[in-house]
Amino acid sequence: MLFQMTKKLFPLLLLIITMTNAQEVKVSSGKVERFENFKSKYVDARNIDVWLPDGYSNNQKYAVLYMHDGQMLYDAESAWNKQSWEIDEIAGKLIAENKIRNCIVVGIWNNGQKRHQEYFPQKPFSKFSDAQKEFISNDLLQKGKINTVFNPISDNYLQFLVTELKPFIDQTYSVKTDQANTFIAGSSMGGLISMYAICEYPRIFGGAACLSTHWTGIYQLNDNPIPEVLLTYLKTNLPNPKNHKLYFDCGDKTLDSLYPSLQKRADIIIQKKGYTSANWTSQYFPGKDHTEKAWQERLHIPLEFLLKD
Repeated sequence: MLFQMTKKLFPLLLLIITMTNAQEVKVSSGKVERFENFKSKYVDARNIDVWLPDGYSNNQKYAVLYMHDGQMLYDAESAWNKQSWEIDEIAGKLIAENKIRNCIVVGIWNNGQKRHQEYFPQKPFSKFSDAQKEFISNDLLQKGKINTVFNPISDNYLQFLVTELKPFIDQTYSVKTDQANTFIAGSSMGGLISMYAICEYPRIFGGAACLSTHWTGIYQLNDNPIPEVLLTYLKTNLPNPKNHKLYFDCGDKTLDSLYPSLQKRADIIIQKKGYTSANWTSQYFPGKDHTEKAWQERLHIPLEFLLKD
């Protein structure tokens, strides 16, 4: 009977062991606390990895940086391509050198097959004709980025961030909850949703870092209706430069080769809105490609720009 019970319990024990191992995130600075399968009424459950710097204390208040693609932030060995942002090392070093204010990082895991749907700005997508929507959907299906007809759900994703995740972080950790200390960042589609987030919720986010922003939405420049609509949205919805900071950049290799001309157009729009070097920067990195390694190399630049006191 004991053998039968053990046999029945073994799968459960194996699951517990697997979950325990999954919670171990290797970092070189600070520590990561994982909240597995964080529930939401707006989007599917996902892991949330919160990085706390060395010396984290409830006796002081910290700024908060929300970052997309959370499974790619800390531990290269656990990432699908064995690359990561190494933000624990970079942010920890900058804090120790007093180059940025004390902060924590909230890593929000992407949702795999739904990543493109959650990160593609929803309101701009609604401006496309049915034929354009079909064109976009077919391209993403062919590239394996989606497995069904494409319908963005980024408004729900942002609702999750703003009305569920942020209140949880504010209540759980010793953080500053105001706009001036709340930032959002990501790369590629994560850069696109960061841009959308600060435009949609300017009272929540005081700054956004958009690295290698995927202005094309799909994977070609020619006959692509997306950039025009996204840039029109940006022109109409950019937040007030008086109390917001914007960081953009791109390289020119691999997928980043699609971005330089579009980023220049975005820069003109941002300048005309009244942004100056005090609250906006756009960087160009010749020879750099579309990888976590490339973003890791220059991550200190947006961190210092956004979080410098």
